[in-house]
Amino acid sequence: MNHQTSGLSLETVSISIESRPLLSNFSLHIRSGEVVTIMGPSGVGKSSLLAFVSGSLRPPFQASGRIDLNGRQLADLPIEQRRVGVIYQDDLLFAHLTIAENLAFALPSKIARRERQERVKAALVDAELPDFGPRDPATLSGGQRARISLMRALLAEPEALLLDEPFSKLDPALRDRMRAFTFERISARALPVLLVTHDPADVEGRLITLS
Repeated sequence: MNHQTSGLSLETVSISIESRPLLSNFSLHIRSGEVVTIMGPSGVGKSSLLAFVSGSLRPPFQASGRIDLNGRQLADLPIEQRRVGVIYQDDLLFAHLTIAENLAFALPSKIARRERQERVKAALVDAELPDFGPRDPATLSGGQRARISLMRALLAEPEALLLDEPFSKLDPALRDRMRAFTFERISARALPVLLVTHDPADVEGRLITLS
């Protein structure tokens, strides 16, 4: 595979656990603004692949292969330098922080205080929760928490986004709305996106099925 300068490229990625292969010689290029969905049964390495890309894969898992993001090689970089955002099925909001503080936590430290406040305010408006800044995360519904989690990931200015079963814990009535909310905001930022799901209704863009 040619190393692409724009987007997210995976080349000959192999993942195993205690010498048992999960994924072998997997290659993929995701263009900026493109969503690729991966489906397959449990245990084939879907979430492990996301962990390898984000930098969070830990023993007993082992992985090899090349990861390029907009011309940067990621495989040897620590998590904080990869600029890869991750949305999980659990929102992982900090219980001891307000909603505004949760959002501000994601902002790069170099941003001045007034600018930080403006970006948090804009994110709350974009999340359709403009007055929720002072609130405790425990007071939010599942759909509201999911929206805040997405906006927090985007405030970190990622160059790629990974979605790991992001809608699976939402009530069925909320899932369609949250899917639309998520993909609209991702599309506006032209990020390469890798989505892992078990739900065919989640499929967006190109579909890859692992077995």
